[in-house]
Amino acid sequence: MDKILQHNDNVNQWIDNIKNKIHTAQTRAMLKVNAEMLQLYWEIGNSIIDAQQNKGWGAQIVDKLATSIKEQFDDTTGFSVRNLKYMRAFAKEYPDYPIVQVSLAQSENELVQVPLAQITWYHHISLLSKVKDLTERAFYITETAINGWTRDVMLIQIKNDLYSRSGKAINNFTDTLPSTQSELAKSIFKDPYNFGFLNLSKKVNERKVELALTEKITDLLLELGKGFAFIGRQYELEVDKSTYKIDLLFYHTVLHSYVVVELKIGEFMPEYISKLNFYISAVDDIIKAEQDNNTIGLLLCASKSDVKVEYAMRGSDNPIGVAAYELEKMITEKLNIEKGSDDEE
Repeated sequence: MDKILQHNDNVNQWIDNIKNKIHTAQTRAMLKVNAEMLQLYWEIGNSIIDAQQNKGWGAQIVDKLATSIKEQFDDTTGFSVRNLKYMRAFAKEYPDYPIVQVSLAQSENELVQVPLAQITWYHHISLLSKVKDLTERAFYITETAINGWTRDVMLIQIKNDLYSRSGKAINNFTDTLPSTQSELAKSIFKDPYNFGFLNLSKKVNERKVELALTEKITDLLLELGKGFAFIGRQYELEVDKSTYKIDLLFYHTVLHSYVVVELKIGEFMPEYISKLNFYISAVDDIIKAEQDNNTIGLLLCASKSDVKVEYAMRGSDNPIGVAAYELEKMITEKLNIEKGSDDEE
């Protein structure tokens, strides 16, 4: 029986390896096609800029080009007047294609190169019209590639102003985590968190918010960001024959740490830090495995005073982040997405 089970395990592993190879090859092929298409669009955009600025052919050259392409390549889409204008804008915004070079937020003298072919043309044309700042656009390019967002999801993140919120939670990570892990942890936690997808008013208790978050776990995980794996709500810990319950417990697959989330419906109070410290220490001793990094605490309050938070966190040996959350910040503007149009094919 053992030999049969081992044989089946070996066969399944062999099949999984082949399927992984197929998936990897398909992904590489799609990325290559996308890169070649973006290269073509960039070159066309540059040619239009040259024709208009250096040859003085004027705006009508785009209309003439679109008509000529349509006559020659009748079955080819994506070369309408509107899309050709997007190609021109794309070439103008990214003169150093295939990368865009921007300053890091923490240092204007330190530059980072962001590959443009990480995302599709459909993502790019939305970013060109929705995000004017180059550094912010590079942020969304990177996050979209890392998280595998569709264009619709990327637009929701833009509407929710993810760029301004990322890395803004007050924390003590520099003092409590190794340098490589602390920088990553800082970038992961945001302030404020937007729980508008719950459709709740502010006049609710903590348990109702917790329950609503777990009922809409997909939306919650999207708001938290990539890497969060949900472990449980009101997660029970037994400490010295007493039972305690953590509001929300997660495991972060990139940080390799448990994340204890405590949710408070009112304003931040200094004593909340003490309770969170207790839970972090308990998780470290009871749940954390040897290969896991130190547990991180995230305290979410309806409102907070940054000064009070900083005072309360002084001297804490456990890594803690504190942020606000919003229940009523809803997306009311309809996303301007034209699906299946000739202009964006």
